[in-house]
Amino acid sequence: MGDSSHTSDDRLHRRGLMFILSSPSGAGKTTLSRMLLARDSEIKLSVSATTRPPRPGEVDGVHYHFVSPQEFDRMVEEDDFYEWAHVFGHRYGTPKGKIRAGLKDGKDVLFDIDWQGTQQLYQKDQQDVVRVFILPPSLEELHRRLTGRATDSAEVIAARMERARAEISHWDGYDYVIINDNVDVCFEKVHAILEAERMKRQRQTGLIPFVRGLMG
Repeated sequence: MGDSSHTSDDRLHRRGLMFILSSPSGAGKTTLSRMLLARDSEIKLSVSATTRPPRPGEVDGVHYHFVSPQEFDRMVEEDDFYEWAHVFGHRYGTPKGKIRAGLKDGKDVLFDIDWQGTQQLYQKDQQDVVRVFILPPSLEELHRRLTGRATDSAEVIAARMERARAEISHWDGYDYVIINDNVDVCFEKVHAILEAERMKRQRQTGLIPFVRGLMG
């Protein structure tokens, strides 16, 4: 294997993909997302549009696209979201335009979203979506991880556990399901899925001209 910085020149063109990582809170999707972004320079985190004001240190276009409620309304009206939702009094959405341009260019996008967002994304664009669900090894272990954070009250933890059960019930709406017993082993599986999905024949748009060339 050569240095990945210069292999892209002779690589066949392919369509990018939308890589979804979902899990109940505490099952490790945020850690796995960070590991994936650190290891793989070809995938970038999806940047949502939001009506909430920026927090200190947040940069427009990096952390979120910060838009006015009027602008958000216009985007909803023009069907410019793959999915959008109300969260704690503000609205968040995944803008289509920027992502579609990136996919065409062979760029992969990572999504850290729940099953409802996953469903909406899949309904809008099945061919580009890869859905991965992360399960905890047991509910006891999940509870242990949530209490280990020591930041939440017992009520909050109970609510998170209830929500986790609801999330887990949608495991069969995903293409891949992985049990996160060991984060490093789980990460290698997630990365292997990403690599294999990139090689799918229908995503390798450069194969047609390449094979034509082979056949003379």
